[in-house]
Parts: sequence; structure tokens; C-alpha cells
Amino acid sequence: MNYLSVEQLAKSYNEQPLFNDLTFGISQGQKVALVGKNGCGKSTLLKIIGGLEVADSGKVVFRKGIKVGYLAQNPEFNRHDTIRDHIFNHDNELLSTVSAYEQFFESPNPDMSGKQYEQLANKMEALNAWDFESQVKQILGKLGIHDLEMYVDELSGGQKKRVAMAAVLVEKPDFLILDEPTNHLDIEIIEWLEKYLSTQAMSLLLVTHDRYFLEGVTNEIIELEDQTLYFYKGNYSYYLEKKSERKSMEAAEVSKAKNLLVKELDWLRRMPKARGTKAKYRIDAAHELMEVAAKDLHTDSLTLKIRTKRQGKKILELHHLSKAYDELRLLQDFSYTFTRKDRVGIVGKNGIGKTTLLNAITGATALDGGEVVLGETTQIGYYKQEELVCAPGTRVIDVVREVAEVVTLNDGATITAAQFLNHFLFPHAMHQTPVEKLSGGEKRRLQLLRVLIDAPNFLILDEPTNDLDILTMNVLEDYLANFEGSLIIVSHDRYFMDKLTEHLFVYKAPGEIEDFPGNYSDYKNHLDQQEKENTISRKNKEKNNEKPAIAAKIEDKRKLSYKEKKELESLEVEIADLESTKKSIIAKMNKGSENHEELMTWAAQIEDLSTQLEHKEMRWLELSEMG
Repeated sequence: MNYLSVEQLAKSYNEQPLFNDLTFGISQGQKVALVGKNGCGKSTLLKIIGGLEVADSGKVVFRKGIKVGYLAQNPEFNRHDTIRDHIFNHDNELLSTVSAYEQFFESPNPDMSGKQYEQLANKMEALNAWDFESQVKQILGKLGIHDLEMYVDELSGGQKKRVAMAAVLVEKPDFLILDEPTNHLDIEIIEWLEKYLSTQAMSLLLVTHDRYFLEGVTNEIIELEDQTLYFYKGNYSYYLEKKSERKSMEAAEVSKAKNLLVKELDWLRRMPKARGTKAKYRIDAAHELMEVAAKDLHTDSLTLKIRTKRQGKKILELHHLSKAYDELRLLQDFSYTFTRKDRVGIVGKNGIGKTTLLNAITGATALDGGEVVLGETTQIGYYKQEELVCAPGTRVIDVVREVAEVVTLNDGATITAAQFLNHFLFPHAMHQTPVEKLSGGEKRRLQLLRVLIDAPNFLILDEPTNDLDILTMNVLEDYLANFEGSLIIVSHDRYFMDKLTEHLFVYKAPGEIEDFPGNYSDYKNHLDQQEKENTISRKNKEKNNEKPAIAAKIEDKRKLSYKEKKELESLEVEIADLESTKKSIIAKMNKGSENHEELMTWAAQIEDLSTQLEHKEMRWLELSEMG
């Protein structure tokens, strides 16, 4: 069942085409990611599909009767709204009823009579809103939204993103459009969102640079490249494999076209009299060969090693750092000595103190206590989350030349600022472009480049991956992999952290920092193992607490009755059958279905089977202990 049809869509800005004649569709239950370079038109395409912008030509059609949700990359709010106002400000009777019910219990109105409450409860019953209320509570809780009476204007960027996310999810849309949903979210919430979206029956169209998120959520990738769409029916791993095959085939086609073009051009030069009507097909074919042979197959990668200032024995030392804001202590007697080529990742929830630590290291924040000791040869480059601000009319090349005209490489060779721009995916045609005309991701990339070109030997990167496309991130990762200095990274991108860090500063709580030996996946596995051990320990404790009661039963009746023996035998068969049925339904869900009602039925069946299995396994354990 088709939920979305996009037909012959075109959009240009200042006579510069973003895309032309785009056509595709998305079916019920399909989860699609749109990928491509910064500035290729991904966000614009989502805005057109979501009804926020108008295309130059073409049309967007949603299936009649479905509910569509849209999360913008930078959501907008009414500054006078509370969180409750924003989340429940929908023309939706179910949501408004749940909001009124919740508000009554959070701040009871003394003027509200018992009869009015009864009417509200009856309305909840009539709308079958009790389960929905539970789901809304779960979504808000997982997103860390508790005080609904706070004003949106008082929130941080990460908090605003979570509120906007909640407002979209509680609507329970049939089709959800997400533009960079993981930006400004901490890793714990990203992992919950990934699991939530992958288990919902909704259709999904998203733009994200988070590769683990793409791998876990999507079942199709659409790549927008050179105003053309390429379709890959699989997740991110499949996309990488098939794109590599496509590029190899294109390279072979270009090579073949170049060889044929040499022959055709020779024919055209030698046979001027043959350029008549009968040979027109051959002339046209030669022009087609020219187009194929001229195709740009440049693969963007970076193997540059910039010469950095030599690091001495002392790099950076942190001695007993302390910092508090009123009662909130973000640093508590923290000490660490950095070594050469140290690669540290910092993880923790938003607002827990990660950026405070970075600002303390760079001197941007005054400490309450402790000391930061910088080595004599240590030169810090600090990439902050704030967007690059330039005077109107400032060109891309000007931003880089303000720092350096020439960059020296490790082998002593030099490259110009313009050449360095080319390596970071700013082709020569963009060098004269005013900064204000760049996309959000392109501005971030330029800001990052400005830090790197100064050749620091100690890099501090605070959320460097926000708004960057996957290709840019690959280039940045290659650069940082060759970086000879020390590195501190704060990032919610798990893949990025895995690839570049060797140990972590983990914020367990404000002011409580653990030094963990390993990357993020190592840490996550460590947490999973701890949780598994805690679960086993808890179950063993529960079982030990049950033993006296079971022992008492055995004392009273050491042998099973005939009826109980039959029940035990029957339970073994029933448990096996239930497990087999559950496994088969899960397999069906993993394959997907275009029938929304069928998906919902399967989900309900799995929940029911899990409950039955739990009860029967407990009864089997009780009888087996007696027998």
C-alpha cells in the first residue's frame, strides 16, 4: 500500500538547480533514509514533502486519511508556550483529553467537582485513552521530559529537540518525516529512539548522518547525488556494498567510453565528408560518449598529514578541578595527565558537565578550584558547538585565509588554502561563495576547517558531527586518524567515537567521572554485561527467597499427585509450542508487512504469548521442584 508518491519534483535557488525530475514512492511500513552531500537538497526535499516549502514543479501526494508527522532539523517554538502547550497543542481530541486528565492529577483544581472528574474519566473510557495515556507517559519519560509547565524559552538546544520529538511521537503518525533527529540528543536517548522507531509499524523518511542509527532503523537508502536518485533496498551496510559496486561499474563505463571516444573523434576528424544524414547517428553517439567520458568520478578521501608543532614531554595536566553552578557541581576534584597522541572520548547526558570540562581546559570557564597546566609546546585547537558567524559578504576562501594562506605538510611540502578547501569537499567553484549562502552543514564544515588549518597539536572537538553529511564525516575521520597530536572528542555519534577514541571519560553523574579503557562499543558491552549479571543475581536472590516456601510445600507433600504429574508433562509441551509460535511470529514481523492491521495483531500476539510463557514457566518451576 503506497503512502507517499513524489512525481517529477524540481527545485532551484537563484537559477541554481538543487534537483530536477525526482520521482519515488514510499509504502506502508517502509523505513527510508535519504543520504547525500551537504547542500545537495536533502532538507529542502523533506520540507517540500512536509508542506513547509513549495516545489518549482512536480507534486507530492500522501495516501488519503493517513496522519503525517514532521520533525524539522531546527524546530521552531512559540517562546510563550510551556512544554505542555507545545506537545499537546494539536487538533486531536484524544491528546487534549489525556492532557486534561494528566493536568488534573498533577495540579488538582479545587473548583473541579466530582461530577466533572467523572465526566473526564468517562471521556477517557469512551476514547479508549488509557493505553494511549500510558504510551504518552512512556515517550515523555524516555525523552527525559518531566516538568510540563516549564516554558520552552528556558530550555537548552538539546531539551528543545526532545520536546519537539515528543510532540511528533505522541501524535502516533502513520508517516513520520525526520530531519537529523539525533542532533543535540545524548547517546542514551538516541539508542532508545533507534529501538522505538525500528519496532513501530509507521512509515519513515529520515535524513541522518548517524551510521549506527541508519543500520538499526532503515530498510532502504535513497541517495541524492548530482540531482539523481539511487535506490538501495537494504540498510546502511547493504548501501555501502552496493554503492561500491555501482562506482566500480561507472568507472568501467567511463574508461570504456574514453577508449571509444578516441576512435570516434579520429573518425570525425578524418571523415568530414561522412558527416551527412546517414552518419548523424554516429555523431550523436560521439556526443553521448563525451558526456560519459567527462563524468567526474572523484572519490573524496583525505590522506593529508599537516605538520603540527612538536609535542614536548608535558602535554596537559588537570589537577583537582572543581566547578559548581549554585548547588549543581559539574566538576569534583577531577585530575588527569594527558600523554602524547592521547585519544579521549567524553560521554554523558546533556547538561551533565561535558562542555564545562572543555571550557575549563581552554580557560573559557573560571574554575572554583584546581589548576590546568599546559605544556610549553601544546597548541590547542577548539571546535565549539556555536555556528560560525561572519560579516555579510565574507567569502569561503576569506574565512580560511584569515588563519593561513599556506599549509605545511609532514613531508615539508606545502599546499594553498584553496587546495586545502578542495580536500575538505569545497570545490573551486564554491571558494567565492558568500558564507551566508552555505547550508548549515557546509557552515559547520568550514568552521571545522578553520580550526584544523591553524595546525594545532591538541584538538578539542565539541559535537563536531552535528549537521555534517556522511561523506564529510568520512573525510574528517580519515584526517583525524592521521592526526599526530592529542585528541578530545565530545560526540553523540557512536560510530565516530568508536573509530577515533581509545578510552572514555564517562559522566556517571554531575561531577562523577569514570576513566573507562576502551571505545563506546566496549563501554556499551560492559554495561550490557553488568546488566546481565545484575539480572541473574536478582533472579537468584528471588529464587533463594522462594526456597523456604517451596521447601514447606515439599515437606507437606513430597510427591506429586497423579494430576500434578500430568500437569507437569502437559506444561513442557505447552511451553515448547508457545515458544515455537512466538518465534515464528517474530520472524514474520522481521520480514515486514504492508498490512498495518496485521503488524499490530502480530505485536499483540507476541505480548500475549510472552505473558502466557511467564505464567507457565513459573508453574513448571514450582512443580518440578516438588517432583
